[in-house]
Amino acid sequence: MQNKEQLLDEFSGLIPYVQSMRELDEKMWATPIAEGKWTPKDMIAHIMLWDKYFLEEAIQRITSQQPLTAKHLDFDEFNKKAVEYAKNKTVQEIIGETVHYRNELLRQLESISDEDFTKEHIDGEGNPFSAYYYLIGFIPHDAHHIEQLKVFFS
Repeated sequence: MQNKEQLLDEFSGLIPYVQSMRELDEKMWATPIAEGKWTPKDMIAHIMLWDKYFLEEAIQRITSQQPLTAKHLDFDEFNKKAVEYAKNKTVQEIIGETVHYRNELLRQLESISDEDFTKEHIDGEGNPFSAYYYLIGFIPHDAHHIEQLKVFFS
């Protein structure tokens, strides 16, 4: 079992990677990574919006000792909205928002006591939710998308 510090360190790895993408050609940001797939801009917006969702609906609520409002969402619908969101933002805005929300998530997660970090809180649908298992689920999610981007940009 990884400890809190290890998980947060791993979760923070997205930030330097996304920041390193600032200098990429605008055309690359708008090119699908494969036929029928998202663009890098869509992918980063997708990650950022998940961060924003879990920050607002779960993690901030744990830190302020309020009931969680996070619910199981329709992933396809959420992802469609992320693609639409990306269309109305510049690459620099998407990068800035991604760094902002990930840093805020990290700050909030660091502030959670070790006990609350592993404690099962109840989400908006009555299901268990813990910050620990949130990270266990989303670190591989990030890694999957980062690997796709690395392959695309190589």
